[in-house]
Amino acid sequence: MEDIKKRIQSGKTVLGIELGSTRIKGVLLTEEGELIADGSHQWENRLENGIWTYSMEAVWKGMQECYGDLKTKVREAYGAEIETIGGIGISAMMHGYLAFDGNDELLVPFRTWRNTITEQASRELTECFNYPIPQRWSIAHLYQAVLNGEAHVKDIKYITTLAGYVHWMLTGERVLGVDDASGMFPVDAKTGTYYTDMLDCFDQKISDRSFPWKIREILPRPLLAGEQAGVLTEEGAGLLDPEGTLKAGIPLCPPEGDAGTGMVATNSVKARTGNVSAGTSIFSMIVLEKELSNVYSEIDLVATPQGAPAAMVHCNNCTSDLNAWVNILKEFSDTFGFHISGDELYGGLFRKALEGDKDCGGLVACNYVSGEPVAGFAEGRPLFVRRQDGRFNLANFIRTHLYAAFGTLKIGNDLLFDKEGVKVDVIWGHGGIFKTEGTAQKILAAALNTPVSVMKSAGEGGAWGIAVLALYMINKKEGEALEDYLEKRIFQKAESVTAAPEPEDIEGFNQFMENYKKGLMIEKAAVDAL
Repeated sequence: MEDIKKRIQSGKTVLGIELGSTRIKGVLLTEEGELIADGSHQWENRLENGIWTYSMEAVWKGMQECYGDLKTKVREAYGAEIETIGGIGISAMMHGYLAFDGNDELLVPFRTWRNTITEQASRELTECFNYPIPQRWSIAHLYQAVLNGEAHVKDIKYITTLAGYVHWMLTGERVLGVDDASGMFPVDAKTGTYYTDMLDCFDQKISDRSFPWKIREILPRPLLAGEQAGVLTEEGAGLLDPEGTLKAGIPLCPPEGDAGTGMVATNSVKARTGNVSAGTSIFSMIVLEKELSNVYSEIDLVATPQGAPAAMVHCNNCTSDLNAWVNILKEFSDTFGFHISGDELYGGLFRKALEGDKDCGGLVACNYVSGEPVAGFAEGRPLFVRRQDGRFNLANFIRTHLYAAFGTLKIGNDLLFDKEGVKVDVIWGHGGIFKTEGTAQKILAAALNTPVSVMKSAGEGGAWGIAVLALYMINKKEGEALEDYLEKRIFQKAESVTAAPEPEDIEGFNQFMENYKKGLMIEKAAVDAL
């Protein structure tokens, strides 16, 4: 305890903060990557005028309350105040659209990754670049605004992601980690920066609009893991810590997206490794041995934090519908005086799901709270359907919603495995859905027909991952690659549990998927009618 107190007081720590879809999470680590304290703030996006968004006021309220929660826990546990830190890292949900004018004022409300409003731009840019440009990417949002004739476009001086924005406000630096940058505009793995021919193609497409900017001028500068990305300014310290205890001058690592921090948190940054991050949305990242042979709308081509090529399958919907049903069951138990904690309820229901039929007994759920481009939906309507002869019981009901959480992810990954012959030795799972040991992990292994491993820190991956990137920045040896640093200095003693896919589970999931795909016709009817 006394040793930790001295480390806190001398700044031999690192801080990582990740702005997730429903929670802002902060962690303070030792220089060995061990957790000292954490803090959090719950928040939620809002649908305003048809746009999923968060206000910038909510961003800073959440950042301050998250850091304040962490500070309080450090003070109570160790009797120490945080005045300086060895390094800081900021991470957030990727993609989306934050556009600023010459006075650094936000021009339009933040358009998050969850919006599926850029179909025309996505299609045209994919054709122009011969490279997949999903609807949630920043460049798709920008070009759609151009196509829509939105008045603000002429006034743009800078566009960035949420992580890039927070980092900019803390440091004054308009930079971005290469993984997060690769979700704004395509990045060339050979150069670690944006493809020049695609930049030229974009400028040519909008040349008749006579905007006073070129695309190169308004994008953040990509940085590789290990580079220093500025230092905390006096203004930035005040934004993060209004009490004024935290001092300026602390170095920050490149801000990254949640995909990159998930890769770091699961030690899956080298070829033939992958991870699945599951929360409000879900995505898989598999580090490639070579480029894909074809362009697939279901698959993003992005970069690892050190710039290696990776294939991402990103689905907008994962646990939101499942969480809604669990909340209904909690409301039921509370009504009758049975007060069960969230962890107990999720754990009990997930374990019950393992008693269900391998194919879910003829039950089908579609978990589309929002649009799902991988399946071709601009909007979503969560639904549950059963045949009159379906085996409708609690185990099958929960199992169905767990299967549905991974259903669309399987559609995209089947293209990688079956059409491209991509090889992966292990996939690491992280996110709250994996906290109940052996349930979601076992189901995901069946869905992807690949061993799935989960570390003890599976529920807190992103904030810890960006903190580790801050550690890498300040502690790496000359020439030490990120994958070697992680393998030898962070994960050498990591404990994990691996679930291998079982033939009966694989067959059951495939049978469920046949019904799931047929059920998308019902989903389409629901979207059209409601």
